[in-house]
Amino acid sequence: MTIFTPLFLIALGIFIWQCGKKLSLIRLGRPENRFDNPALRLWEMLLYAFGQKRVVARPFGLNHFVIFWAFIVLLAANGAFILEGLIPGFRLANVLPPSLYHPLVFAFDIVSFLALGAIVLSFARRLLFKPPYLDSAYVNARSFEAFLILSFIALLMLASFGLNGVKISLGIEPADFMPVSTVAAALLEKSGSDLETWGAFFWWLHAGVLLAFICFLPMSKHMHILTAIPNCFFQNLGSISTQPREEFAAGNSYGVEKVTDFTWKDLLDSFTCTECGRCQDACPANATGKSLNPRQVVHSLKVNLLANAPALKAGEPPRVPLIGAEGEGTNTEETIWACTTCGACLQACPVMIEHLPKLVGMRRHLVEMESKFPEELLNLFENMEQRSNPWGIAPGERTKWTAQMDVKPFEAGKTEYLLYVGCAGSFDSRSKQVTVNLAAILDAAGVSWGILGKDEKCCGDSLRRLGNEYIFDRMAKENVALFRERGVTKVITMCPHCFTTLRNDYRQYGIELEVIHHSELIKELLATGRLKLNRQVGELGKIIFHDSCYLGRHNDVYDAPRQVVATVTGAAPAEFDRAREGSFCCGAGGGRMWMEELTGIRINLNRVTEALEKRPDTICVACPYCMTMFEDGLKDKQAGQTRVRDIAEVVAEGMRPQA
Repeated sequence: MTIFTPLFLIALGIFIWQCGKKLSLIRLGRPENRFDNPALRLWEMLLYAFGQKRVVARPFGLNHFVIFWAFIVLLAANGAFILEGLIPGFRLANVLPPSLYHPLVFAFDIVSFLALGAIVLSFARRLLFKPPYLDSAYVNARSFEAFLILSFIALLMLASFGLNGVKISLGIEPADFMPVSTVAAALLEKSGSDLETWGAFFWWLHAGVLLAFICFLPMSKHMHILTAIPNCFFQNLGSISTQPREEFAAGNSYGVEKVTDFTWKDLLDSFTCTECGRCQDACPANATGKSLNPRQVVHSLKVNLLANAPALKAGEPPRVPLIGAEGEGTNTEETIWACTTCGACLQACPVMIEHLPKLVGMRRHLVEMESKFPEELLNLFENMEQRSNPWGIAPGERTKWTAQMDVKPFEAGKTEYLLYVGCAGSFDSRSKQVTVNLAAILDAAGVSWGILGKDEKCCGDSLRRLGNEYIFDRMAKENVALFRERGVTKVITMCPHCFTTLRNDYRQYGIELEVIHHSELIKELLATGRLKLNRQVGELGKIIFHDSCYLGRHNDVYDAPRQVVATVTGAAPAEFDRAREGSFCCGAGGGRMWMEELTGIRINLNRVTEALEKRPDTICVACPYCMTMFEDGLKDKQAGQTRVRDIAEVVAEGMRPQA
């Protein structure tokens, strides 16, 4: 025991030193308030960290659930073991009454057995049936570190069974409450070996592995054992698409150029990544051969932070660039611009890492500080700045869709809803058909609505996701001022990008709008009987519904459009294999609508191919971007027999008189 005490103190010292060394780097990040709403944060932490909600969403996640809870339960067992090594004669049985001790050692025994089984499955998974997403450019699922950690845990369990088996054979521990260790005891007795020798061997095996694990833990990716729980507590409680505002003043720098431009939560994310690959598996850019890998982005942040730590602490410039040529710890510009901001990575991450804001932060630096962005965005930025729409069309053209309708302007106190038509609904020839159908639906249901006409401006969604925060900031302020001047409080949108920007991003500008997507409003109108259908629609054939990322993952609207389709057609729509939270992006989000795809397979073609496998007659969407991407994809696939319809167009079919 005199040997164990200094060894334990050395291991503990290394553990504390390494943890302090890494966690002190988090303080290099910019400040950010993540302490608001502590009750909700505590609940989310219990749900996602201790409840492992996202982990068990996949079948193999149950295996990690067992390992996680085994770690929690066996903390007490290992604590008792350490006390035995530090305090001569200490035994947990002497401290606790039998009514507590016996159930506790039974739990330790069973949990250790379950943990061992889970570790064996983890070995088998990595060796025999490894999913491709476990690997990336700089991460190897079959690395020495991965197998070392698994071996440590397995040896701890085996040493525990062996040590308890010796104690049972010697009459020190109760056999009736340790079923697995009792088997070990029988095997040891049958061997005829000296039990005292075996006892010393298993004790020191357990001690050696435990001390090695304590030393190695903060130096490995398994430091997430320490940071995952607080990371879940400090998660973003708002919309996943909302980015922090920037204050524009002379001398300020904007966006993220170096690792210390990230917030402390971003840096905590880097130490929390378990490198499980779920974000990589979910990412549409990665799935279609782009250079973007969200896991790699977080990994590069950690590598960059560790590589530059001495220089940063000394107040010197970083030695490894955050944005530059391909290399570990660095992100290429191609990678940064490949993101569609679909949020699939955030939805998939079991420990609530926030990939999307990091990429947008680096885009901001490239756009605002270096004027470096894909060439095709130059026209977009100029058109937005000069005429407040992506195409640079004169504002007076915004009302052309009203030519054959009596559409009234919004009037404060008289009109209930502002129909925020959006740029696509105003200018795009295909989307204008959706606008006309929605207007007819609103009139048929007796909804009080009006428009801003030529005074309407773009909401600025694409600008913000592309990193042009300066023009977005100006546009948002102008829109907020206009809404206040006109007395707008309730808004209907057809575009999920307008929906999320007005609903979530504009809160940063001091306005709380009641924003409703047209699919939600139509569902409500049908459910309350305000909107009457003349017939059930059959001519659209088999309908499959596609979830828009900005309606679904960004705002949790999944059921409303499906209920509308079911009401109009009499049958629930067919589903993609990747649907709802796991839906695959159309490829247009994050400003990618205005950019070319020059690498890999086009994202929209991937999604269209998936749709065609279900042999639908109609693909139903609830987003103008998705409408464009599907129609373009169907043309490329020469699948003219399949049509694309917005949810409003499906309802309009049901409003037509019986033939």
